[in-house]
Amino acid sequence: MSIDGITLWSIKSATPIIGVLGLIVAYAVYTGILRKPAGNERMREIGDAIRTGAMAYLKQQFFTLLPIIAVVFLLIWYGLGFKTGFCYVLGAFSSLTAGLLGMRAATASNVRTAQAASEKNAGEALLIAYNGGSVMGLAVACLGVICLGVLFWFFDRPDLFGPMIGFGMGASSVALFARMGGGIYTKAADVGADLVGKIEAGIPEDDPRNPGVIADNVGDNVGDVAGMGADIYESYVVCTIGAMALATTAGDKYLSDHTMYPGLLGEIGHYRTWLMVTPIALGVLGLLSSYAAILSMNFFKSEDPGLALRKTSLIASAIFLVLALAFFIVTPVNMGFWWCIVAGTLCGVGIGLLTEYFTGGKPVLAIIEGAKTGPATAIISGIAVGFQSCALPIVLIALTVLTASHFGSFYGVALAGVGMLATVCMTMTIDAFGPIADNAGGISEMAQLGHETREITDRLDVLGNTTAAIGKGFAIGSAGVAALSIFGAYVETLTDLGKKVDLSITSPMLIAGAFIGSLIPALVTSYTMRAVGRAAGLMVQEIRRQFREIPGLLEGKEGVKPDVQKCVQISTKAALSQMIVPGLIAVVTPIVVGFAFGPSALGGLLLGTTITGVLLGMFMSNTGGAWDNAKKFIEQGKVEGEKKGSDLHKAAVVGDTVGDPFKDTSGPSLNIVIKMVSMLALLIAPLIA
Repeated sequence: MSIDGITLWSIKSATPIIGVLGLIVAYAVYTGILRKPAGNERMREIGDAIRTGAMAYLKQQFFTLLPIIAVVFLLIWYGLGFKTGFCYVLGAFSSLTAGLLGMRAATASNVRTAQAASEKNAGEALLIAYNGGSVMGLAVACLGVICLGVLFWFFDRPDLFGPMIGFGMGASSVALFARMGGGIYTKAADVGADLVGKIEAGIPEDDPRNPGVIADNVGDNVGDVAGMGADIYESYVVCTIGAMALATTAGDKYLSDHTMYPGLLGEIGHYRTWLMVTPIALGVLGLLSSYAAILSMNFFKSEDPGLALRKTSLIASAIFLVLALAFFIVTPVNMGFWWCIVAGTLCGVGIGLLTEYFTGGKPVLAIIEGAKTGPATAIISGIAVGFQSCALPIVLIALTVLTASHFGSFYGVALAGVGMLATVCMTMTIDAFGPIADNAGGISEMAQLGHETREITDRLDVLGNTTAAIGKGFAIGSAGVAALSIFGAYVETLTDLGKKVDLSITSPMLIAGAFIGSLIPALVTSYTMRAVGRAAGLMVQEIRRQFREIPGLLEGKEGVKPDVQKCVQISTKAALSQMIVPGLIAVVTPIVVGFAFGPSALGGLLLGTTITGVLLGMFMSNTGGAWDNAKKFIEQGKVEGEKKGSDLHKAAVVGDTVGDPFKDTSGPSLNIVIKMVSMLALLIAPLIA
């Protein structure tokens, strides 16, 4: 075997091993969290209720999705073969597993973060919440590395690669339902609890008298942890598979134009295989970089929390770029591809910083200024800020696509997406930090730990709103880049199969497909928003009933407790029943268009879905985050002369309530829709041809 062949064998062998070692590290971090004190009996009781509710929902979600997974498996087996069907099932279950592992860590970290805050140890509270998020991040990245690494052993040639597309499709389809269902659950409880508790009854957020509070905290975990974990996991694997698919379809001329001198390891050989393994290798380097950055938090925990999180994220990106450069130096892969990685990484960092500014900086003050004249102007100001927040990130994505395309055509664009998502472990860490901090604040309020404790958790919660918005913006941006790379693979696949595809701007089929594609994000948004509205209405009626019919509940008499299980049941039933229709819209539409109107129309559909979905998803996520922080700024006393219960605060609460399904249900669902439609088109391309 040549030196080049030995090196390829080493990368393929090391990849799943490093992933397994990463899971061992995640378990060690998790056990370290469990050793921290979990507070008094009341805190443990609340924490157990949240964990039990979250696990019960995931169990019911699994049994709801199981028949769908089984039917799709049989259809894929019939149309594309057993191997592709098997990979689909593996992708589906690994996506669910990523969310489950992270949620277990989050439900263990929330009560311990609250306990650290009650001891007035802000640095320790920050570190526990951060470590809880890092378990989620490590689980997502390591499962992706393990599954992709193992599958590549069996499907490492262009003629064998097809089943790996099924793996990406499985991850996407399940993530879509998990994100939608979790989002509907959490926002039904959150909106209902806020409308009756804060606005009608005038009691604090997370007040133990409010029967919707436990359901709200459960929702934070099933939506913003388990759902987001499945979401980011599928982003990572789909982007990697898109790049690998482009490598399998690259022509001989492309390979000859993008080869490098033999390099330090000797002869080139198997250059196509090198291009296939490069995205997986970059994911491993990103995992190692993220782990080093996670460890660095121990040095920054005494600093300002926002600055500490920003530093660890930048450290991960910097280490990754250095390791990626070393990879291109010592392998025969063209050095020009490194610039594609740089473009993607900088784009991700830029989107993160811009999102942080628009959801936690001066634009939030503009929303507060608008709220001074009432809820209507608060909503108008928030919508204006949300649309404005999309401008520079969209420009960044466009520049990234142009830069990456210059250095590597569509494969280069795919590598830019890999560059954005290689440090997915860090992205997920700071994203999961948000709901853990939010839960810690809720536990502090329900356990009546005092004003000083709540001040610490509120600071972490405000930061968590911003980090969650960064994660969602990052996912949306990477979705756009990944979808474009899969679009390229779709065209190349059809071309290799001898099917002519007319993608000219004058093609009626392309234009018709683009219009239909632009409808998919709009319809998904409509159904998910209405689902939250209907479920929140049921929650409002139930909370009002309990306040009215349970003597002494609203007055806070000792020994009188709300019926929290009834509210949990309402959210669970609504989430599982309402997630099906919007999910089917995203699945069925591209199939119908592809088979009824042909590959050109399906290509237009991909384009329309991507452009509309990126813009709408980014707008909704950023708008909701900015509205939420406008309310938090007032509650923290950052607006002179204003406090909880004032007219300004009430107006901001209305904006925050409208923004809840924006940022946690509809917006985040769209980035999965974008990639799932693209993966589905790539999967059925041979059948269309």
